[in-house]
Amino acid sequence: MKITRQQFLKYFSFGLASTALLKKPVLAEAKMAQAREEVRKMKIKKIDIWAFDVPLISPFRIAIGTMYAANDVLVKITTDSGLYGLGEACPFPPITGETQAGNIAAARAIREILMGKEVLTIEGLIEQIGNIIHSNPSAVAAYDMALYDLLGKAAGLPLYKLLGGYRSSFETDMTTGLNTPEKMAESVKDSLAQGYRQIKIKVGEDPDLDVRRVKMVREAIGPDIPLRIDANQGWSVPQAISALRRMEPFKVQFAEQPVLASDLAGLKAVREQSPVPIMADESLFLPPDSIRLIKEEACEYFNIKLMKAGGLLNSLKIAHVAAAANIQCMVGCMIETRLALTAAAHLVASQKNIVFADLDGNSEHTVDPVIGGMKVEKGTIHLPEAPGLGCDVDPAFLKKMQSA
Repeated sequence: MKITRQQFLKYFSFGLASTALLKKPVLAEAKMAQAREEVRKMKIKKIDIWAFDVPLISPFRIAIGTMYAANDVLVKITTDSGLYGLGEACPFPPITGETQAGNIAAARAIREILMGKEVLTIEGLIEQIGNIIHSNPSAVAAYDMALYDLLGKAAGLPLYKLLGGYRSSFETDMTTGLNTPEKMAESVKDSLAQGYRQIKIKVGEDPDLDVRRVKMVREAIGPDIPLRIDANQGWSVPQAISALRRMEPFKVQFAEQPVLASDLAGLKAVREQSPVPIMADESLFLPPDSIRLIKEEACEYFNIKLMKAGGLLNSLKIAHVAAAANIQCMVGCMIETRLALTAAAHLVASQKNIVFADLDGNSEHTVDPVIGGMKVEKGTIHLPEAPGLGCDVDPAFLKKMQSA
């Protein structure tokens, strides 16, 4: 077949264009592959540690102790690519036995272990941290959090989508600490006025006084608002059974940790005789604890906290064990800032069987040092869509903090 010069030039031009179109995806793919490889090999170049102190409006009292400030620890992991991740430890001595000084010492020790390591090998890095998780779970949680922040940033995705992506918003309750029944009733009215539609109150002292507290709070919030209670190990087994039976008319949704954390047999006995469902809190730190609770049939629900579990990695493992056993979970908190609360919110949003949230730890803070992060609107938490945790710390606030 003969073709004219004009046809030849037309076909030749089309061929050049086709070749160029074919080369562009190849070049783009090569660049993407190179970028992925560089991100995968990111190494830890620098780790900064600060004492992260936030005063409280008023002391927060539970059955086993009182906190007067959020004496936290901030960790910043910077990679050789320039990306950085943030994490927060919130030691809560009455529950975890930790202190800020202890967490800082642990954070320094962990820094020595992790320097120069590849940043995205999270499970391997947590394994290298080793038994520090048993003595300072909050310090390990801060590093775990910063590593997951880096993972999300490297992937260009908000963390909840990487972890499971089940939802992007959910309701949280508001907690009222121990006080007189009258003052607690007034406090929950304030929570309702702010738009919260789930209420949690602290109990765990004299059962007669606790029954009065629950009665007055129920009267204050009406019959339809979900009401949860937390005894923080404050009752004996007989006291717990008696108190919970007397609280049945007040429609308590569940009772957290009514007896000593170590007494799984007692927890089971309460569960078997209580008309109110039981949630394990202080009895549940690490994944093996979840298996023991299931074997003992000691509770209906789990309360997972990043500061007990040593971060997101172990918290996810607990949630997965619970899901396999058809146990629903709550994610709770200590008195951390919105940095750690946002990390916990990503966990809630990622998993179907995490159906309760108690992420109000910053409600008594005098200042909010966090930029971005989760937003709370009338008791509903909305997750940020920025990569990683989606939040940072105000540089002006950080300048006031003591570097460790």
